[in-house]
Amino acid sequence: MVCGLGITFDGVASALREIPRLTSLCFSSVDFVSHITSQFITSLASLKYLTCLDLLYSEISDELLSSIANEGLPLTRLLLQACSGYSYSGIFCLLSKCQHIQHLDLQGASFLTDKHVVELSLFLGDLVSINLTCCKLLTISAFFALIKSCPSLSDINMGNTSIGKKSLESSKSLMDFTPRPQLKYLRLAGNQWLTDENITMLASISPNLQLLDLTSCWGIEEGISQVLRMCFNIRHLNLAFCSKVKLLEMNFEVPKLKVLNLSYTNVDDETLYVISKSCRGLLQLSLKDCTNVTEKGMEHVVENCMQLRLIK
Repeated sequence: MVCGLGITFDGVASALREIPRLTSLCFSSVDFVSHITSQFITSLASLKYLTCLDLLYSEISDELLSSIANEGLPLTRLLLQACSGYSYSGIFCLLSKCQHIQHLDLQGASFLTDKHVVELSLFLGDLVSINLTCCKLLTISAFFALIKSCPSLSDINMGNTSIGKKSLESSKSLMDFTPRPQLKYLRLAGNQWLTDENITMLASISPNLQLLDLTSCWGIEEGISQVLRMCFNIRHLNLAFCSKVKLLEMNFEVPKLKVLNLSYTNVDDETLYVISKSCRGLLQLSLKDCTNVTEKGMEHVVENCMQLRLIK
């Protein structure tokens, strides 16, 4: 069930009572002309078959989360993207009672700390994907807590957090350098403190990475070559706005790389020549506002990347 524009929560509550076997519910508060009511909370908590709940840009409450928890709904997907009005107590209550969550989105939960993630991860043994974008207090310690406690976790989004702000030396007691072959998608965009040391360490424990998003990670320089050497399954690499990134040392084949975004970087013709020799399987290359690239560099790419479908 997807809710539309201009309706009230009491109206939704009435509708929910008519479909007790509902399995999926998605809504955003921008669609509503009222606030969440006790009637809505009661109706939502009565949905005994509900497995997927997406609350987007909504003002919710700990009462709502605890009501869901107390009824033991069989949730496997919980999205609280950009929600407000709830606290750690509410999400702790829910996750401690609903321990089969596979997909969790807590984007914008600014109250979350590393300690909170350590505690919550103990309830997330079935977790497959998590979005913690804009949880500004989280560091590399939260990342390690998740991969340690969640053996099926394959997709992590920790963009715009504080990964890299805490030194690796100060975090060593929480680190586990056991390879995590299940981790395939890692999104770390907007982490301005990330360094080459950070990303090579993350690559060393993620040998099967297929997607790596480092958009606007301004501290990245030469470490990308090491990452690509260790993670030879990477298919999608986003380095947009990484103004210091250097790829001249990429003197080895990266046969599986299909999508490469170098927009707003300082790559030049020489770099493109190296890329065209190493990444012959490229399908899409983004070079928006790369002012150091000339027609000569583009010719290298077109000549050597025979499968290329799109340059933008």
